[in-house]
Formats: sequence, C-alpha cells, structure tokens
Amino acid sequence: MLDKIQITLQYLMPQFWLTALAGWGAERRGAWLTRWVIKLFVRYYKVDMQEAEQPDIAAYPTFNTFFIRSLREDVRPIDADPSVIVFPADGMISQLGPIQRGQLFQAKGHYYSLEALLVGHESMITYFYNGSFVTTYLAPRDYHRVHMPCNGLLCEMLYVPGKLFSVNLLTAANIPNLFTRNERVICLFQTNFGPMAQILIGATIVGSIETIWAGTVTPPRKSIIKLWRYPTSDTSEALVMLKGREMGRFKMGSTIINLFNRNTVRLGEHISTRYVTRVGQRLAHGIAQTDSTLS
Repeated sequence: MLDKIQITLQYLMPQFWLTALAGWGAERRGAWLTRWVIKLFVRYYKVDMQEAEQPDIAAYPTFNTFFIRSLREDVRPIDADPSVIVFPADGMISQLGPIQRGQLFQAKGHYYSLEALLVGHESMITYFYNGSFVTTYLAPRDYHRVHMPCNGLLCEMLYVPGKLFSVNLLTAANIPNLFTRNERVICLFQTNFGPMAQILIGATIVGSIETIWAGTVTPPRKSIIKLWRYPTSDTSEALVMLKGREMGRFKMGSTIINLFNRNTVRLGEHISTRYVTRVGQRLAHGIAQTDSTLS
C-alpha cells in the first residue's frame, strides 16, 4: 500500500517546483544551519566522510559543495589495464545486459526502446542496436562525480528535456519508460572499443547536471532538444577524456546509463543487478578496434 502511495505521489507532486526549491536551498550559505543539515544527512545516510578529500563538515559552505565533494586520490584507484573498462560512478547496478532488437530492460517486466532513449538520433541508434548496456543508480549517500570508463574522444552531447521522476528501484519497477521520460544529457564518445555513450539521467531534486567541458547543462530547463557537436581527433580542439578522469557531476542523486557497441565489450561475469560499484574498478573488457582514432 505504501509503495502505491509513493508511486501515485510521483505523478501528482510538482516535480519542477520541488527541484527548483531544493536547488535554491542547496546553494544557500546557511552557516550553522547548513552544517546542521549536512550533519543530519551524513548520519542518516551513513556517509563515509573519511573517504572525502575534506572530511570536516564545517569546511563546506553550502549543501551542494558537500554533495559534490571530491574524494581522496588513494581511495578510488583506476584499473590501469588498457583493455579494462571501469565503473564511471559509485552506486549500484540496477540493470545490465544486451540491447535486444533495440529494447533495454528496465525492471519487473518493463522495457524501453533505444530509439526513445536517444530521441530518434539515427546514427547513435545504429551504433548501439543489439549492443549492451549498464544502468547504475546513485543513492543519496554516494559520491556524485561521474568519471570516464575508458579513454574517449567526445563527439556529441545531446540535452533532452523531460520529466523529473525519482529514479530509485521502486520507481524503476513501477513507472513505465522511466528513463525515456526523464530529462537527460547524452554524451557520445569514440573509444578504442568503438562508440560509447554515457547518459546522465535527471530526477526529482537533482538541482543540476554538469559536464567538465560545458559546465552546467541544466538548469535552466527549456522544452527543446539541444545538440552540440565537437571537433574530430585531427584538430587541436578535440576533447579527449582519459579513463578515470571526472567528466561530470550531479547536484543530488540520479542514474547513469552506459551504452556499448555490439561485439566490442564483454561485461564482467562478476557483476549483476544490485552489484555495488566503485569508480575505477573493472566493469568490462573491451575489444580494441582496428579503426580506432585513439591510442
């Protein structure tokens, strides 16, 4: 009964107003009030502040600076094997597997289409049709910076407006087409293992989605799709992101979906749904492509 009430509220509550209000509050410098809120958050969600570069709560002037805290360099070592693709975020795998005839498994009998996820972008759909995917859920307690799974040349970034449903396990199991309905930022990279997409999904209370190269992508939220194209590798302006480097961040929690090309990546046999992920640990092995533009 409680689950049904929570799902009903997802449809009824003013998602954008709540998100805007939370974003505003998270940026306020509230002195003792900010420290009190952070302290309660750390205690309630059991956040391990000893992993943080700055473990002292009093050092964070706003809730957002705490939420996107950086970690000590030694706590997330990056697997140096060039054939290894690593986890891009701390979180938990909610689903993974093959993209079968353009369909991705969401949860509990729910599927969504690659075409809808990529808003009809034909070349991207071709890249990942019958490929593989991994969906990683970031809980409130998790580290919320997003890193590169492998070396990648940024080709395109696509902003897709949408709803702001919560993206936890309960909503994934009960709201059809959740990830194709929500706001998202799609980043397409060319890698040694073929095309790879890293998709940052928006959600209720997610104050903003940012990337290293573009800064804040959203908000402001406008109901139009935006596409950015970036220079190819034969120009000095090309944006090459190295494995393990930060590529973006969420201000409040959400989900990442990674898409991989067909027959170029073997997902690790050690991972499954509800597997706890850590940045830099092995996600998959890639099969290097002879026509790769990266060294």
